[in-house]
Amino acid sequence: MSDTEGAPVPQPTVADVLAGLDDLYPTASAQDWDAVGLVCGDPDGPVRKILFAVDPTAAVVDEALEWGADLLVVHHPLLLRPVSSVAATSAKGRIVHRLIRGGCALYVAHTNADIAMPGVSDALARVLGLDHLAPLSPQPLAELDKIVVFVPTQDAETLVDALAAAGAGELGDYSRCAWTSTGIGTFTPGAGASPSVGRIGDVETLDETRVEMVLARPLRTEVVQALRDAHPYEEPAFDVLELADQGHGTGVGRVGSLAEPLTLDQFARLVATALPFTVQGVRVSGDKDAMVQRVAVAGGAGDDLFAAVRASGADVYLTADLRHHPASEARETAGDGKPFLVDVSHWASEWPWLAGCESRIVAALGDVGSTVETRVSTTRTDPWTMHVPSRGSTP
Repeated sequence: MSDTEGAPVPQPTVADVLAGLDDLYPTASAQDWDAVGLVCGDPDGPVRKILFAVDPTAAVVDEALEWGADLLVVHHPLLLRPVSSVAATSAKGRIVHRLIRGGCALYVAHTNADIAMPGVSDALARVLGLDHLAPLSPQPLAELDKIVVFVPTQDAETLVDALAAAGAGELGDYSRCAWTSTGIGTFTPGAGASPSVGRIGDVETLDETRVEMVLARPLRTEVVQALRDAHPYEEPAFDVLELADQGHGTGVGRVGSLAEPLTLDQFARLVATALPFTVQGVRVSGDKDAMVQRVAVAGGAGDDLFAAVRASGADVYLTADLRHHPASEARETAGDGKPFLVDVSHWASEWPWLAGCESRIVAALGDVGSTVETRVSTTRTDPWTMHVPSRGSTP
């Protein structure tokens, strides 16, 4: 028998799960107005069961506590607007108190999950069978600089260490990334100089190493200061180059294509089948017999994206919470009738994301040898409970 056979599986903590979630949906990428991350709970608490849901409603909290969940992961913030109290005299305060008493932490991934790849709109696109997905409203990658510096070869490793400590050389999951080459440097110290190498008035040549490292632009001041502090020369020679945007890695919404064209009526019925039941169902604006293939989607409220939808060349736009005036103006602007509009429940448009979030965090924990029991909530948190078709006379 091996030493590890029969050993207990390590139980992850809330902090362990949150680290995995932050890798998938970095909290730093959320909008400034958003409220994401850990709402309540002990980061050191063990996690055996995780429930995933769209909304932290009382009914979802009932489900989490009855099942014995240690962590509830939701998409919509419980406390989006600042509060001065979470007393149990308010609905949201009661939820916080119930979760704490029940030993269940609450975590929110909202706009950071919207723009992630894969994120909320990817999940919506995939349940419809869309391929060749791209962000509908791309978000540029982080602005980057490259610092290039020349240093005596024997000091190169020390300088790389100093620049890395200041934040340079971070590329994805890799750190201290640098490119080096060697050559001959030459200079002549002038009157008033205090050279660490050579003498005033003499031409000096020595072996130097060219060091190149990439850094996030906001770190420029700190990295340059670290260079000056660590470099042996009185006046180090260096360049800071602003790198061009390398493309769009994330963004709101997605645009893609159906494998085969469908009529607008067929597409709407596909949507109705692919998404969970709501009393609202699916609302459509456009010629039901028109053909559609290029599709734009945005999970949640998306009537602020019409300019991006038109620029994408989409035949039809699927989103939620379409208001009268933006929808009317979008249809009036469409000279050829496109994009047609398909409007669904806000909750239903975001619910498909939960399964992907669940599977990815399970895989991330499995990679480090931990296991948890997980469940996607089937509690319908769409607020509407009845739909009565209009029966009035035609105006």
